[in-house]
Amino acid sequence: MIESEDAVKVLEAIADNLSSVAKNKQNFVRLPDKFWGYFARGHDSKDRKFGVIITYSEQEGNVDQLIEMYEQWVAKEKQ
Repeated sequence: MIESEDAVKVLEAIADNLSSVAKNKQNFVRLPDKFWGYFARGHDSKDRKFGVIITYSEQEGNVDQLIEMYEQWVAKEKQ
């Protein structure tokens, strides 16, 4: 089980990373207009891994499909 201190550190790392990415418009210059994503990963003080995926699409189905793929992967890994 993740400890509350580690959960805070994970979310702080994600927020700091996303904030620095968002403040630099150059990070978004070459993005396709219709569909793109951003991912980041890291680890906590006990070297447990975490990741975040952000997806944008002009077509809602693209985002729904990615979420569905993730949910299927999670269900498979729990077995």
